[in-house]
Amino acid sequence: MGDNQAGAGRALGIITLVVAAVLGSTYVLGRSLVPDAPHAGSTVTATGADHPEYADQPEYADQSAPDDTDASQAHGAETPAPQSSDGTPQDSNTGPMGTWVNTGTTGVALTFDDGPNPDFTPQVLAILRQYRVTATFCVVGKNAQAYPWLVQQIVDEGHTLCNHSWDHDVTLGARSAEWIQADLLRTSEAIRAAAPDAPIAWYRQPGGAWTYSVISVSRDLGMAPLHWTLDPSDWRTPGAKRIASLVVDGAQPGSIVLLHDAGGDRQGTVDALHRILPELTSRFDVQALPNRGL
Repeated sequence: MGDNQAGAGRALGIITLVVAAVLGSTYVLGRSLVPDAPHAGSTVTATGADHPEYADQPEYADQSAPDDTDASQAHGAETPAPQSSDGTPQDSNTGPMGTWVNTGTTGVALTFDDGPNPDFTPQVLAILRQYRVTATFCVVGKNAQAYPWLVQQIVDEGHTLCNHSWDHDVTLGARSAEWIQADLLRTSEAIRAAAPDAPIAWYRQPGGAWTYSVISVSRDLGMAPLHWTLDPSDWRTPGAKRIASLVVDGAQPGSIVLLHDAGGDRQGTVDALHRILPELTSRFDVQALPNRGL
């Protein structure tokens, strides 16, 4: 009798262990199918955080994206705003999280990020001068501090300025509001040290990695968050012909075009401007964004 009871007890114990194992596996599987809740202040869009040319620079070393990321999708290429029948943008405020991706007019705006740079910025300025075109320069604070005469030249030649963070920190938006504010203020101070009276109406987050925090802080500091409509991926140095073709073929009324005058070898971008500018100026009014947020 005792042996029968012991055997029954062992059988019951085995059955209990099997049932527990099955239930545990089911729970783990179910949890794996449920997405994690978003964290407050997390990056909602992180487009364009793929600048391999910065990999050997400590301040830009965090800008790698998965190898299979499509260039045009990664950097937010061609995000046109709705347009009316006459080509006038209906709503310029259509970018990620309320950022600006459209000029609000039928004109086109060229923007140049990551400078100034003593090798490429003067060449860009010379070509813009040749075609009587103004543009918007999204300036990195460290570069503004290093090359203040170029910031002054940008302003003197009628171009507008945009704050692009102190050292191109793609993860800036994930930091505390106090950290973000200090970074943006430090950048604006470096810009104003070079060009004391120049307005800074815009802020562009490196990599397009926008968060609610960085947008809120930039607006509190009087800067409108600036995204883009069209990115020819010149940061990947595909060559002047490819850059020019993507801009010329992709530009539409209201487009904000993302280009670079620093952050790597930008000679391809410089050379592409010799085709881009005559083509665009024959079709659009190509001017800098205004010295005030749209």
